[in-house]
Amino acid sequence: MKSSGKSDGSAMEKHSFDCILIPGGGLKPDGSLPAWTTARLNYVLDHAEETTWIGLLSGGTVHKPPPLNSDGFPLFESRQAAAYLISQGIEPSKLLTEIASYDTIGNAYFSRMLFADPFSLTRLQVVTSAFHLPRTKAIFNWIYSLTPAEREYELSFAEVPNQGLGSEALQARREREKLSLNKLLPKIKSTRSLDGFNRWLYSEHAAYSPILNKEQLTENELKSY
Repeated sequence: MKSSGKSDGSAMEKHSFDCILIPGGGLKPDGSLPAWTTARLNYVLDHAEETTWIGLLSGGTVHKPPPLNSDGFPLFESRQAAAYLISQGIEPSKLLTEIASYDTIGNAYFSRMLFADPFSLTRLQVVTSAFHLPRTKAIFNWIYSLTPAEREYELSFAEVPNQGLGSEALQARREREKLSLNKLLPKIKSTRSLDGFNRWLYSEHAAYSPILNKEQLTENELKSY
Protein backbone atom coordinates (compact mmCIF):
# COMPACT_ATOMS: atom_id res chain seq x y z
CA MET A 1 0.00 0.00 0.00
CA LYS A 2 1.29 3.43 -0.95
CA SER A 3 0.53 6.38 1.25
CA SER A 4 1.22 10.11 1.29
CA GLY A 5 0.68 12.45 4.20
CA LYS A 6 -0.99 15.38 2.46
CA SER A 7 -2.85 16.04 -0.75
CA ASP A 8 -1.23 18.01 -3.55
CA GLY A 9 -4.04 19.89 -5.24
CA SER A 10 -1.74 21.43 -7.88
CA ALA A 11 -0.88 18.01 -9.30
CA MET A 12 -4.43 16.72 -9.44
CA GLU A 13 -6.29 16.09 -12.65
CA LYS A 14 -9.91 15.19 -13.09
CA HIS A 15 -10.68 11.87 -11.41
CA SER A 16 -7.35 11.73 -9.61
CA PHE A 17 -9.17 9.57 -7.07
CA ASP A 18 -11.48 6.60 -7.33
CA CYS A 19 -13.11 7.77 -4.10
CA ILE A 20 -12.84 10.54 -1.54
CA LEU A 21 -13.74 9.18 1.90
CA ILE A 22 -15.22 11.35 4.66
CA PRO A 23 -15.14 9.87 8.20
CA GLY A 24 -18.11 10.65 10.41
CA GLY A 25 -18.04 13.63 12.72
CA GLY A 26 -21.23 13.24 14.74
CA LEU A 27 -24.63 14.91 14.64
CA LYS A 28 -26.23 17.61 16.75
CA PRO A 29 -29.28 16.64 18.87
CA ASP A 30 -31.60 17.94 16.14
CA GLY A 31 -29.86 15.79 13.51
CA SER A 32 -28.00 18.63 11.81
CA LEU A 33 -24.30 18.48 10.99
CA PRO A 34 -21.70 20.13 13.25
CA ALA A 35 -19.41 22.73 11.73
CA TRP A 36 -16.34 20.46 11.66
CA THR A 37 -18.22 17.88 9.59
CA THR A 38 -19.59 20.54 7.26
CA ALA A 39 -16.00 21.70 6.71
CA ARG A 40 -15.09 18.19 5.55
CA LEU A 41 -18.04 18.13 3.18
CA ASN A 42 -17.25 21.60 1.83
CA TYR A 43 -13.82 20.26 0.90
CA VAL A 44 -15.60 17.61 -1.14
CA LEU A 45 -17.69 20.26 -2.87
CA ASP A 46 -14.49 22.00 -3.95
CA HIS A 47 -12.92 18.75 -5.21
CA ALA A 48 -15.89 16.76 -6.48
CA GLU A 49 -14.63 16.80 -10.08
CA GLU A 50 -11.43 15.06 -9.00
CA THR A 51 -13.10 11.84 -7.88
CA THR A 52 -15.37 9.16 -9.30
CA TRP A 53 -17.08 8.42 -5.99
CA ILE A 54 -17.63 10.15 -2.66
CA GLY A 55 -17.76 7.77 0.31
CA LEU A 56 -19.66 9.05 3.35
CA LEU A 57 -18.88 7.05 6.46
CA SER A 58 -20.57 6.34 9.81
CA GLY A 59 -23.88 5.26 11.20
CA GLY A 60 -23.36 7.15 14.44
CA THR A 61 -21.39 7.00 17.68
CA VAL A 62 -21.55 4.85 20.79
CA HIS A 63 -21.01 7.93 22.94
CA LYS A 64 -24.42 9.51 22.35
CA PRO A 65 -27.90 8.21 21.49
CA PRO A 66 -28.81 8.89 17.85
CA PRO A 67 -31.11 11.79 17.00
CA LEU A 68 -34.47 10.64 15.64
CA ASN A 69 -36.52 11.78 12.68
CA SER A 70 -40.19 12.79 12.88
CA ASP A 71 -41.23 9.13 12.59
CA GLY A 72 -38.99 8.06 15.47
CA PHE A 73 -36.31 6.37 13.35
CA PRO A 74 -32.56 7.00 13.88
CA LEU A 75 -30.80 9.56 11.71
CA PHE A 76 -27.54 8.16 10.34
CA GLU A 77 -24.51 10.43 10.00
CA SER A 78 -23.65 9.39 6.46
CA ARG A 79 -27.23 9.90 5.25
CA GLN A 80 -27.31 13.40 6.75
CA ALA A 81 -24.00 14.15 5.06
CA ALA A 82 -25.41 12.87 1.77
CA ALA A 83 -28.45 15.11 2.13
CA TYR A 84 -26.16 18.11 2.61
CA LEU A 85 -24.08 17.34 -0.48
CA ILE A 86 -27.17 16.73 -2.58
CA SER A 87 -28.59 20.08 -1.44
CA GLN A 88 -25.39 21.67 -2.73
CA GLY A 89 -25.72 20.12 -6.17
CA ILE A 90 -23.87 16.79 -5.92
CA GLU A 91 -25.55 14.02 -7.90
CA PRO A 92 -26.88 11.25 -5.61
CA SER A 93 -25.45 8.66 -8.01
CA LYS A 94 -21.94 9.82 -7.05
CA LEU A 95 -22.44 9.08 -3.34
CA LEU A 96 -21.78 5.92 -1.35
CA THR A 97 -23.20 5.87 2.19
CA GLU A 98 -22.07 3.51 4.94
CA ILE A 99 -24.11 3.11 8.14
CA ALA A 100 -22.35 0.16 9.83
CA SER A 101 -19.52 2.00 11.60
CA TYR A 102 -19.56 3.76 14.95
CA ASP A 103 -15.97 4.97 15.21
CA THR A 104 -12.89 5.70 13.08
CA ILE A 105 -11.76 2.08 13.07
CA GLY A 106 -15.14 1.08 11.71
CA ASN A 107 -15.02 3.93 9.19
CA ALA A 108 -11.81 2.51 7.74
CA TYR A 109 -12.80 -1.15 7.92
CA PHE A 110 -16.25 -0.85 6.40
CA SER A 111 -15.06 1.57 3.73
CA ARG A 112 -12.66 -1.13 2.58
CA MET A 113 -15.10 -4.04 2.92
CA LEU A 114 -18.14 -2.29 1.40
CA PHE A 115 -16.62 0.11 -1.12
CA ALA A 116 -12.94 -0.31 -1.94
CA ASP A 117 -12.75 -4.09 -2.31
CA PRO A 118 -16.08 -4.77 -4.12
CA PHE A 119 -15.71 -1.79 -6.50
CA SER A 120 -11.94 -2.18 -7.02
CA LEU A 121 -11.24 1.33 -5.73
CA THR A 122 -7.51 1.82 -5.22
CA ARG A 123 -6.84 5.57 -5.38
CA LEU A 124 -8.39 6.90 -2.20
CA GLN A 125 -8.26 10.21 -0.39
CA VAL A 126 -9.37 10.50 3.24
CA VAL A 127 -10.50 13.96 4.37
CA THR A 128 -11.01 14.87 8.00
CA SER A 129 -10.52 17.60 10.60
CA ALA A 130 -7.03 18.56 11.74
CA PHE A 131 -7.69 17.29 15.28
CA HIS A 132 -8.70 13.91 13.86
CA LEU A 133 -6.06 13.43 11.18
CA PRO A 134 -3.11 11.73 12.99
CA ARG A 135 -5.22 8.87 14.35
CA THR A 136 -7.27 8.64 11.15
CA LYS A 137 -4.12 8.33 9.06
CA ALA A 138 -2.70 5.58 11.31
CA ILE A 139 -5.97 3.63 11.29
CA PHE A 140 -6.66 3.82 7.55
CA ASN A 141 -3.06 2.92 6.68
CA TRP A 142 -3.31 -0.05 9.04
CA ILE A 143 -6.62 -1.41 7.84
CA TYR A 144 -5.86 -0.95 4.16
CA SER A 145 -2.56 -2.83 4.62
CA LEU A 146 -4.14 -5.90 6.25
CA THR A 147 -3.63 -9.11 4.29
CA PRO A 148 -4.79 -10.73 2.13
CA ALA A 149 -5.34 -7.91 -0.34
CA GLU A 150 -6.18 -8.40 -4.00
CA ARG A 151 -4.86 -4.97 -4.96
CA GLU A 152 -2.45 -2.25 -3.84
CA TYR A 153 -4.13 0.80 -2.38
CA GLU A 154 -2.85 4.34 -2.79
CA LEU A 155 -4.01 6.43 0.17
CA SER A 156 -3.61 10.15 0.57
CA PHE A 157 -4.91 12.39 3.33
CA ALA A 158 -6.18 15.96 3.53
CA GLU A 159 -7.09 17.97 6.61
CA VAL A 160 -9.63 20.74 7.05
CA PRO A 161 -9.78 23.38 9.82
CA ASN A 162 -11.17 22.58 13.28
CA GLN A 163 -14.31 24.62 12.90
CA GLY A 164 -17.08 24.88 15.48
CA LEU A 165 -15.23 23.74 18.62
CA GLY A 166 -14.38 25.97 21.56
CA SER A 167 -10.82 25.96 22.87
CA GLU A 168 -11.55 23.68 25.85
CA ALA A 169 -13.48 21.14 23.79
CA LEU A 170 -10.82 21.15 21.08
CA GLN A 171 -8.04 20.62 23.60
CA ALA A 172 -9.98 17.78 25.25
CA ARG A 173 -10.52 16.09 21.89
CA ARG A 174 -6.88 16.48 20.89
CA GLU A 175 -5.78 14.86 24.13
CA ARG A 176 -8.28 12.06 23.69
CA GLU A 177 -7.12 11.47 20.11
CA LYS A 178 -3.51 11.21 21.26
CA LEU A 179 -4.30 8.81 24.10
CA SER A 180 -6.49 6.65 21.87
CA LEU A 181 -3.78 6.39 19.21
CA ASN A 182 -1.09 5.49 21.75
CA LYS A 183 -3.36 2.79 23.15
CA LEU A 184 -4.02 1.40 19.67
CA LEU A 185 -0.43 1.34 18.42
CA PRO A 186 0.47 -2.07 19.95
CA LYS A 187 -2.58 -3.60 18.28
CA ILE A 188 -1.61 -2.05 14.96
CA LYS A 189 1.86 -3.56 15.24
CA SER A 190 0.67 -7.02 16.28
CA THR A 191 -2.33 -7.44 13.97
CA ARG A 192 -1.42 -7.64 10.30
CA SER A 193 -4.14 -9.84 8.79
CA LEU A 194 -7.86 -9.40 8.17
CA ASP A 195 -8.51 -12.63 10.04
CA GLY A 196 -6.76 -11.37 13.15
CA PHE A 197 -8.40 -7.98 12.84
CA ASN A 198 -11.89 -9.46 12.50
CA ARG A 199 -11.38 -11.66 15.54
CA TRP A 200 -10.30 -8.66 17.59
CA LEU A 201 -12.99 -6.31 16.25
CA TYR A 202 -15.93 -8.58 16.99
CA SER A 203 -14.68 -9.98 20.30
CA GLU A 204 -12.90 -7.07 22.01
CA HIS A 205 -13.71 -3.72 20.39
CA ALA A 206 -16.15 -1.74 22.53
CA ALA A 207 -18.37 -0.74 19.59
CA TYR A 208 -18.66 -4.11 17.83
CA SER A 209 -18.27 -6.89 20.41
CA PRO A 210 -21.37 -8.64 21.85
CA ILE A 211 -20.95 -6.78 25.13
CA LEU A 212 -20.97 -3.00 24.82
CA ASN A 213 -18.29 -1.52 27.06
CA LYS A 214 -19.05 2.17 26.77
CA GLU A 215 -16.37 4.64 27.78
CA GLN A 216 -17.24 7.55 30.00
CA LEU A 217 -16.35 10.82 28.28
CA THR A 218 -16.03 14.22 29.87
CA GLU A 219 -18.45 16.98 28.97
CA ASN A 220 -15.81 18.71 26.84
CA GLU A 221 -14.95 15.49 25.02
CA LEU A 222 -18.61 14.84 24.22
CA LYS A 223 -18.90 18.21 22.51
CA SER A 224 -16.79 16.91 19.60
CA TYR A 225 -18.94 13.80 18.92
